[in-house]
Amino acid sequence: MAKEEADHLLNPAKGKSNELQEVRKPKQRRPAEPQLPKELQNDVSFQRFAKIVIGCLAAVISGMMHVFYLSAYHERKFWFSNRQELEREITFQGDSAIYYSYYKDMLKAPSFERGVYELTHNNKTISLRTINAMQQMSLYPELIASVLYQATGSSEVIEPVYFYIGIVFGLQGIYVTALFVTSWLMSGTWLAGMLTAAWFLINRVDTTRIEYSIPLRENWALPYFACQVAALTGYLKRNLNTYVERFCYLLLSTSTYTFMMVWEYSHYVLFLQAVSLLLLDIFSVEQSDKLSGKKGTFVAKVIKVFELYLLCTLPVTLNLIVKMFVPHKENEHVLKFLEVKFGLNMTKEFHIELASLSRISPSTVPGFFFPTDTIFPIAILCVSVNYLGKSKKETVSLEDGRIGERPEIIYHVIHTLLLGSLAMLMEGPEIHLDSLRVHVGSIWRMLPRTLDDTFEVASIKNCTPSVVGALILSMAVPTIIGLSLWKEFFPRLITELTELQEFYDPDTVELMTWIKRQAPVAAVFAGSPQLMGVVKLCTGWTVTSLPLYSDDDLLKRNENIYQIYSKRSAEDIYKILTSYKANYLIVEDAICNEMGTTRGCRVKDLLDIANGHVVFDEGDKLTYSKYGRFCHEVKINYSPYVNYFTRVYWNRSYFVYKVNTVISFQS
Repeated sequence: MAKEEADHLLNPAKGKSNELQEVRKPKQRRPAEPQLPKELQNDVSFQRFAKIVIGCLAAVISGMMHVFYLSAYHERKFWFSNRQELEREITFQGDSAIYYSYYKDMLKAPSFERGVYELTHNNKTISLRTINAMQQMSLYPELIASVLYQATGSSEVIEPVYFYIGIVFGLQGIYVTALFVTSWLMSGTWLAGMLTAAWFLINRVDTTRIEYSIPLRENWALPYFACQVAALTGYLKRNLNTYVERFCYLLLSTSTYTFMMVWEYSHYVLFLQAVSLLLLDIFSVEQSDKLSGKKGTFVAKVIKVFELYLLCTLPVTLNLIVKMFVPHKENEHVLKFLEVKFGLNMTKEFHIELASLSRISPSTVPGFFFPTDTIFPIAILCVSVNYLGKSKKETVSLEDGRIGERPEIIYHVIHTLLLGSLAMLMEGPEIHLDSLRVHVGSIWRMLPRTLDDTFEVASIKNCTPSVVGALILSMAVPTIIGLSLWKEFFPRLITELTELQEFYDPDTVELMTWIKRQAPVAAVFAGSPQLMGVVKLCTGWTVTSLPLYSDDDLLKRNENIYQIYSKRSAEDIYKILTSYKANYLIVEDAICNEMGTTRGCRVKDLLDIANGHVVFDEGDKLTYSKYGRFCHEVKINYSPYVNYFTRVYWNRSYFVYKVNTVISFQS
């Protein structure tokens, strides 16, 4: 500083000359975009407005058509409007029956406060247990549905069951609309949204389980998650209007909270989403104010990788430490399941298998997803690495349409890859994976630009092969896919709506009728968890177990009650049933005489393996058991089975036995 001041005093003209040069030095400005004439500007504004209006109408219509299809298919499948109330209720199977039963209980409660108290202090569902059903089973949807049904005066217009399933079907329409909007935001055309809605409907076997179990928690929760993903996609887009960004953030927060309240497994999905956003932040493709991440030097990026490591390992470590001091077994079955899947634990404990490998639907979707599952990740990785060392100034002038400047697309690809890895282990994430893939596939218009970014071809504005490829792809792909969908799948959908499927289950109806007429009100029934859910719904009687697998005690109960289909003695079964205060036992022929094609997957096979009665190593090795299969032996009515159990009802499918309170050993 002293030297500069001395030079200025000795040669003041030199300092002024430098200042003048700095002032006269022309500033670097971005080239001004050519202004369109006013008439053309009005035309462009009108076209954009018309595009938005048509797209919104198409999104709403797609959701409504999906609702109409589900309603018509449900009516054709069960003849729902022609059934009596009991026949309608037995269409709810397994855990779906449990959820709907609590909806009925809320409607029967004398007051809202009393209904909530009975849910939070429930001792009429499971014998010898008082549970907080509201928290343990996430019954907030049933609570809200019952309040809406009574507050809106719908009881004078519509039956409770129609109101209930109508809400679920309506949420599925919102689900499709949200997927439509997400694809629209990613591709820039509402045509992609229409293709997404069509793909979702065609592949509904892999994208939703609404056809089989309407009240499932995921059917209530996933529409909110789809809205959250749509809001997040809009929020991640660049150059957003302030009001639009605030709206996206508000919708994002609201839908995330609702998603967490409705589904007990939502935190697993949100964890993967958080990891995806962190990886997006690490690749430095989005503004720091949106992801709360620090941009800059290589050291900062290394710190981000370390943050990812802590994010993945610290919660697990803390969870293990807490469990050492405070025993907690909730969702412990998930950890055991993953240990077995990864080969870290070999157990013979009996668990109902809920997992399967990801199924590939025989449609055009998986084949069309090949580029999105292979080329896009490679291209995005190359683009991200290319931009990793560049400052924000260097990337501002790049074209705004490429994948490198589309953080919302990179997020979707990362999230899809993570869910794809998890879907190889269990069945549940497969639904989220296919739901994401249907709108990830909508970015087919970005493929030429992605290749252009990856291989550093000339700018897309110039006349390059990329431009020709973009034009051909933009015109050919929707045409081919649309014709393929129309020709191959539209006739099948029409056939599904026109064919009348016969749902006829008189044996279950007779069983429920007998229980309501002949069994004491205080009786406790034992049987398979799936059947016990129907018993609870149709009769209201107390049961010994439920088809719920997030509680360790219920899992143990299910394992013990299932022993009625194993090779155990009458005395062992009697001790198990009396320990749960069971008064009646229901044996199902469908389980006892099951003739499954897959070796070792039947219930009785799993029981024999768990009890050590069968070992599958080199062929079938049978170990000695001096007792026959209980469900067979008890039907013969000879000692000692008749000493412990008395048959009181039977039909073609079910055998009901009374558990004797006084044992009389007579031959």
